[in-house]
Amino acid sequence: MQILINVPPNLPGAIQCTPEQFAREAKIAMAVKLFEMKRLSSGMVATLADMERVSFLAELQRYNVAMIDLNTNELHSDINNA
Repeated sequence: MQILINVPPNLPGAIQCTPEQFAREAKIAMAVKLFEMKRLSSGMVATLADMERVSFLAELQRYNVAMIDLNTNELHSDINNA
């Protein structure tokens, strides 16, 4: 599947990058947001971003997104199941 997005021609230049760099950054940003929303696993979003899983997880820091984001109940459940 392919998603096409209309981008104003001056937008990549406004953030000082090439159109290719802009497309790559947009793809990673979309993957990060889907991971942050817990819509997809890290492995699935890494595939979406055309990255290795470990590289994607390392990239989360740039976006201030936690690699592991458990609420209290999830944390207790993980501890009890360990």
